[in-house]
Amino acid sequence: MAAASCLLTEDQFLCSICLDVFTDPVSIPCGHNFCKTCITENWNNNVQCQCPNCNKRFYTRPELQINTFISEMAAQFRQSAQQKTSSSSSEQQVVESGEVPCDVCTGTKLKALKSCLVCLTSYCETHLEPHLTTSGLRRHQLIDPVENLEERMCKKHDKLLELFCKTDQMCVCVLCTISDHKTHDVVPVKEEYDIKKAELEKTEAEIHQMIQKRRLKIEEIKASVQLSNKDADREIAEGVQVFTALKESVERGQAELIKTIKEKQRTTEQQAEDFIKELEQEISDLNKRSSEVEQLSQSEDHLHLLQMHSSLDTAPPTKDWTEVSIHPYEGAVVRAVAQLEETLGNQMKKLLSDGELKRVQQFAVDVTLDPDVVHPRPDGQQINKRDDCRCVLSEQGFTSGKFYFELQVERWSTWTLGVARNRLRLREVTLSPKNGYWTVCLTHPTKYYATADPPVRLYPMSQLKKVGVFLDYEEGLVSFYDADTAVPIYSFTGCTFTEKLFPFFSSCPNDSF
Repeated sequence: MAAASCLLTEDQFLCSICLDVFTDPVSIPCGHNFCKTCITENWNNNVQCQCPNCNKRFYTRPELQINTFISEMAAQFRQSAQQKTSSSSSEQQVVESGEVPCDVCTGTKLKALKSCLVCLTSYCETHLEPHLTTSGLRRHQLIDPVENLEERMCKKHDKLLELFCKTDQMCVCVLCTISDHKTHDVVPVKEEYDIKKAELEKTEAEIHQMIQKRRLKIEEIKASVQLSNKDADREIAEGVQVFTALKESVERGQAELIKTIKEKQRTTEQQAEDFIKELEQEISDLNKRSSEVEQLSQSEDHLHLLQMHSSLDTAPPTKDWTEVSIHPYEGAVVRAVAQLEETLGNQMKKLLSDGELKRVQQFAVDVTLDPDVVHPRPDGQQINKRDDCRCVLSEQGFTSGKFYFELQVERWSTWTLGVARNRLRLREVTLSPKNGYWTVCLTHPTKYYATADPPVRLYPMSQLKKVGVFLDYEEGLVSFYDADTAVPIYSFTGCTFTEKLFPFFSSCPNDSF
């Protein structure tokens, strides 16, 4: 029998009314067991006799007889629990720094195993034994050992802080609810504890997400630095080639160019390092807050969690990094060349034009821009390819980034080429940036224009045969190049793009001039 009792748990010997080990256990007709005194008092206080567990009603009050089998088992279990407590007392630990000591121990203080919220006392394993075996003390609420138990008492009423006022966001006692907090929304501490713990878990997840975003931002910045380094290296190589070709007359310019590029790159790297340090600091702060939130969310100390929740339920203040980025290196060759002697101007411009076109050509994309694909007329009739007017918009549009494409235009006696933000028919609008068109055009065998506000007459060095178009969406830039000579034609700068832009071509005569 003793061996069998060791396999039974404490819950099997608890009366569901007093929550203590059975004393004089009795069985009622529905099969449930209670202490004889507990069920008798329960029926004396109620009009009808019913089971507290299953609510089955008895129209005639059952006669109660002590269940000797359960009584013997409960007694053996109580004795076994006492022996277990006694045998383990010798293994208790002496309290160390940072641990809660037993308030009852005299002389050498042992480590507290539990704290009683009713007695406001912390107990080691030996002194805790009465709370585990004595009927009256078993009803006391035990928690993991904590210090300053007196802080869990209402300073005004000297009662346990077991309720939470949602109106004032503070812990209160029972007497507070009939005085200062009479009309307030008050709930048990445990109920609010569960809510706040859930909020902390959500906050912890949000902090982890913020940390992850910042780690990704660090990687983005590092990648930008690497790209900037490559661009800088390429710029240096091109600059060396230019100034070597100009020999002695441009050696001073070469040295100044390299110095400018390196200084600018050092500034870029320093900016990146500053961003990374700031991000790493934010990650450190967020990790610290995450640890605090995680530690608090795992606490079973209801009052401590509620008192600390307001200071930890939000992430620490951080910068919005959404728009922060490291801009790729921008060449300084043009600015350096502007300082060279006027006699070398033409040669320098040619060399620089080649370099500039090479830079934008790295963003070349394939677009479907076939002048033989015609645009419908307003009346819905199709125009065959022998007609004079053809308006073409690429199916491919762009909402960000940098793009370059080229088109052979020498076969057309008049043409308009560029980008457009919509699919309006050419004859319905005047081509201009305010109407969503950034283009250059040939309106006469020798007359070229940029469709700016107002239009700008262009004077290319020779007849344009192949034109390149470069779009930098974020910078608001649309540039045109003579793709055969690498000479820039015209640039729309300072534009603000908010819609999708489409490569655009028209062979219609342009009546805007």
